[in-house]
Amino acid sequence: MLPTNALIIPKERISSLRFPRQPLMLSDVERRGILHNMEEATRLGNVEHGKCRIVFQDDEGLKAVETTIWTFDPENIVLKYGMTIPVSRVVSVDIP
Repeated sequence: MLPTNALIIPKERISSLRFPRQPLMLSDVERRGILHNMEEATRLGNVEHGKCRIVFQDDEGLKAVETTIWTFDPENIVLKYGMTIPVSRVVSVDIP
């Protein structure tokens, strides 16, 4: 579910954003849910070229992007053209 105050941006803007180093304060259950959805979204993106919505927080506030996840590791979600979003700054990954 998209928080009402998240600004939807094009994925091309991600490379110009600044992300604080400190992780968001999320519960273990929330983090496990995000990880599970990242796995599903990566599978969806690689097999069906399907998009997901990633809600994250940069140094200015909540943002959302609708894109395909190519891969991820414990530190970053990797999108097309090598753009990354720090996993520690992700609020949710929503699959349609």
